[in-house]
Amino acid sequence: MQKLTEILDRPIVLVGLMGAGKSTVGRRLARRLGLPFVDSDVAIEEAAGSSTAELFERYGERDFRDGERRLVARLVDGTVRVIATGGGAFIDPRTRELLNERAITVWLDASIEVLAERTGRRNNRPLLQKGNRAETLSRLSEERQPMYQEAQIHIRSGDGAHGDVVEAIVAALQDHLAQ
Repeated sequence: MQKLTEILDRPIVLVGLMGAGKSTVGRRLARRLGLPFVDSDVAIEEAAGSSTAELFERYGERDFRDGERRLVARLVDGTVRVIATGGGAFIDPRTRELLNERAITVWLDASIEVLAERTGRRNNRPLLQKGNRAETLSRLSEERQPMYQEAQIHIRSGDGAHGDVVEAIVAALQDHLAQ
């Protein structure tokens, strides 16, 4: 593991739909690599003094994404760390370009069934407040998949152990950095 962390020269950024495991896996990956961890949603909430849901309601998705882009740009300032982004961060073309230039992007991809189950545990997802959760996630997945596919690494995140996902990311990082 020391060799991998010695050759990392930029942050590792986890992208994907809400419920894919970005925060949980991100914390474990950071611990495994001995790196700091930042959850961009938490950082936004701390900076604004409001929850993501409140910010969405108050300013709308467009303004929220603009602020999110500025915050993410600060997070990829060259410090080597693991960053979990919000589900929509990578959808913004400017954010996606910035992340692919200044970080190693990892798309965590999970089935709609897994996403629906995980996001059903808490009621803090603004885009899932109305309508059928699985239908909304399916629509978002279809809309966002082309953008997520631009991530440098693609990892399936199923309903198995998070440790297995972490190990898959570590192996993919080693392969990616060996190129």
